Order: sequence, then C-alpha cells, then structure tokens
Amino acid sequence: MLTIGNPQQSEVSLYFHIPFCTRKCEYCHFYVLPDQNPLKQQLLEGFELEWRRLLPLLQGRELATIYFGGGTPSLFGPDRISKVLEWIRTDLPFQSPSIEVTLEVNPENASLDLMREYAQAGINRVSLGIQTLDADLLTLLGRLHSPHRAIQAVEETYRAGIANISIDLMYDLPRQSLKHWEATLHTIQALPLSHLSLYNLTIEPHTLFFKKQQQLRPLLPDEETSLAMYEMAIEKLTEQGLLQYEISAFAKPGFYSRHNTGYWTARPFLGFGPSAFSYWQGKRFQNIAHLGKYCAALRLDKSPVDFEEQLDPEAHRQELLVIQLRLSCGVQIHEFQKRHGLLNAETKTSIERLIHQGFLHKQADCLKLTKKGVLFYDTVATELI
Repeated sequence: MLTIGNPQQSEVSLYFHIPFCTRKCEYCHFYVLPDQNPLKQQLLEGFELEWRRLLPLLQGRELATIYFGGGTPSLFGPDRISKVLEWIRTDLPFQSPSIEVTLEVNPENASLDLMREYAQAGINRVSLGIQTLDADLLTLLGRLHSPHRAIQAVEETYRAGIANISIDLMYDLPRQSLKHWEATLHTIQALPLSHLSLYNLTIEPHTLFFKKQQQLRPLLPDEETSLAMYEMAIEKLTEQGLLQYEISAFAKPGFYSRHNTGYWTARPFLGFGPSAFSYWQGKRFQNIAHLGKYCAALRLDKSPVDFEEQLDPEAHRQELLVIQLRLSCGVQIHEFQKRHGLLNAETKTSIERLIHQGFLHKQADCLKLTKKGVLFYDTVATELI
C-alpha cells in the first residue's frame, strides 16, 4: 500500500485552466473554447495579470505542484507554457525535479517532438486522456484519437524523457461490455505507465450526452456489470504494479499524484484562468467562465471571481473527512482534528454505525474504508454528510 504523508501547512498548489479544444467531447461539461491563436494570446495576457494580482498571497508559502488542465492544455504550446513557468520560477524560485508539474494532453496531439519541447519547458508529468482503447467507444465519446494513436502517445511521451505518465480510463460507457473492458486493461499492461485515473461515466447537464440521455441510458451497463468492471480494474491494475491509493486512482510506488492528493487532503490552491476554482483560507471561489470578461476585469485590476462561498466550519469539516476517506491510507483522526477541529457527536455516532455495518474499519487512530466501504463509498458519504 502506498503511504501519503500529511501536507505541510505552508504547501500550496497552482492550477491553470487552459480551455482550448479541437472539438468538445459529447460527455464534457467544462468551459472550453475553439483552438485559435488570438484567444491563446488573450489567455496568456490574462494569466500574467492574474499572476501579478495573486502573487502576494503566495509569499512565504512552499510550492508543491503546478497543474495545467483544460480543455486540452497541450494546444497552448510549449512557448506559452514555458513563459508561465518562467514567471513562477522568477517570483517563487523552485527546482523543477522537486515539484510536480503536470500537463494534460490528448493522444492525437502528442508527437515525439512536441513532448520533447514540453519536457524542455519544464513539464515533468503528463496526463493523457485515453478514456478507452475500443475504437467504437472512442467514436461514441466523440474522441479524435484511435486506439493505436493512444498507445503511440504514451510511448512517444516516454521516449521524450517524461517518465511520469498517467492515463485516464472510463467505464460504464454505453454498449461497453466486460469483454471490452478486459481488453483495454490487458492492452495497457505493456505501456510505461506510472499512474492511472479511473472514471465511470456520469451524464452531466449542458452536455450532448445529457440531450441524448433517453437513448443512451438503456445502453449503459447494469449495476452488477459496473461493479464487476470496477473490481476487475482493481485486480488487473494491482497485478501490473499500479496500486490503488484512492478510490479512483492507481500508481506505482512513489508516483501517486501529488496535485490530486492535495485536493483530498485540503491543501490550499489557487486557480488561474476563466472558470478556474480556488480553495484558500476556508473559502472556495471560481473565476468567471468567459475569457473576454475574465481579461477585461484583470485589465482594470479587478477580481475576475464571480462565485465565492465561505465554508461553514462544521459542514466543511465533515466534507473534508469524507473526501480524505477516499485515500487507501485512511484518516489519522487525531491529526485530522488537530488540523480541522473536533468532530461533532453526531459524526462520531455515524462513524461507529458505519464500522458496525462493515463500511469502515478503525485500527488505533486510523479510520479507513473497508473493501465493502470502497465499493459503496456513496453510502458512506451520504451517512457522514
């Protein structure tokens, strides 16, 4: 089992939302824009203005991770990514190997030469959105790459000198069978992966899938098949040396996602770009999901934030407990309460009930999900929140 230490109080992460896509996937509900150079230059200007505006918050803090997400951040270009990293290095000096710098990439964009340029720019971890290695399912999802191109993308990224490679895989897809799923899990065995994130399809509002849900829902795997897919993934990935360290995340020892682990352990982070979220000093806030309005506010030295909530301490504490329980290493209760405050009597009663029902296990000071709790995490979450 992988062990993950508690984050240092001074640690922070940075997230840059790069919303450009060649085409929006049919299941995607994120803010995206067409792949156009004038828009990219506009976003780069916005990034710089927002960086200068938020820099005072980062003084005296230790940088843990930088994450370029989207969208398809690899469309932004190595030169622009290099400029962003140059601002950060100038104002918050860091050694690239000492922090995790991730770039999300779509397989159709990942050539050997491009990935070499990104490695030279300072990217040391790549997350490839493969989703599936079944050609028909890729077409159904609206993805632009083939199974062969996905495999090439992993191999070329590795050859470019980026050894920390993560891929995304999806299950619970329309017309996806256990046989399809097993074939994908078998194929990835030969790939030089250090990490894998697992997602089951959720049909979100404001997506093409949502508009077509009446046709799609009868084609989804039933609950028994879905559970079998998840259990098969755990078994096959473990055999490959990718150990489950979180409900949906698997990694080789030493390669768990430091950035995502920050989300699960309440590390503060600042988000840059239109629609980007931040979590800072007990507040959650989000920038406006409009590139033009985002940049216009910053040019006037105004905040681009259009949503903010001060989290209720009691509710926030319960939410953090539920999120941290996703980690295989569990929650050290004493340390958790020292950092976030005491759990209330109702929560403690719920914990005891879930232990009695076989969803949670407590050994010494450590509270963890049981195998049953992992499989029925939503039940645990509902009970505790």
